[in-house]
Formats: sequence, C-alpha cells, structure tokens
Amino acid sequence: MKLLFLIILLSCIGVLGYAQYLQHVQGLLPCPLCVAQRVAYWLLGLTAFVAFLHNPKYIGRRFYGCLLSVFAFAGAIIAARHAWLIRFPESFECGISPEEAFLNALPIAGWWPGMFEANGDCANIDWKFLSLTIPDWSLVAFISLGSLALYPLLAKK
Repeated sequence: MKLLFLIILLSCIGVLGYAQYLQHVQGLLPCPLCVAQRVAYWLLGLTAFVAFLHNPKYIGRRFYGCLLSVFAFAGAIIAARHAWLIRFPESFECGISPEEAFLNALPIAGWWPGMFEANGDCANIDWKFLSLTIPDWSLVAFISLGSLALYPLLAKK
C-alpha cells in the first residue's frame, strides 16, 4: 500500500511540475479553474505524502483512501467544469471574476504566486495533445488518481 501512496505523490509532483513548465517556459497563464485544480493536486500530493510516511494499518489506509478520493473527486469536478467551459465559452465569463479575486486574495497566492496566482482566461485553448486540452488531461489524471485512491477503501485486510 505504501507504493500506492508513493505513486499518487509522484504523479501529483509530475503534473504540478508540468504545469509550472507550461506557465514559466511556454508562457501559458493559469486561470482560476487551473489554480483550483492545482490546489486539488497539492491536497492529493500532501495527503499521499503523509500516508506514505505514516504507513498506516487497515483503518488508517481507509482514512487516507477516503481523503484522497474526496480530493480527486473535487479536482475532477473542477476539471470537468473547465473542460465544459472551453467547449461552451459563451455560457460563462471567466476573465476578472469573483473566483479570480478570491483565489488571488488567498495567502497561498501571496506566498507562491508562480503556482497559485490566477491571471489567465478559462476559455483559452493554448495547448492540445491528441486533441485533448489541459483540463481534459487533468480530468483523466484526477479520475486515474481517484481510481487508485479507491483501492485502500475496497481492499480487504
């Protein structure tokens, strides 16, 4: 089970590292929904890190699995909403929105603005791979990580 938590942690580090590459090297600005997804990846990664260090027994594994599943589900909802907005941009104005003002006012945006400050437009499509956008791939990642997180909940002693 310890390996499972390590895989989730390393996956979150990889996704967040690639997000930093896209932002700082490729020049793609994160929108409020991108930042919210980053927060979900951070919560997933930190929970997996604590679970890896703790190496819990049965009840603890279920607790960490539940937390990981909740964070992955929340991230998947945000990513699905973002993917939907890209396909139907007329249904939502994301520019300078209350969400952006709220996220940029959080202490983490001041501590690490390169990771948590939202400056982009949610409806922009600046990057695609295999015809899928960043939110589409993020949704795939959240579903995959959430599926992994379910294992401690469903596994027998």
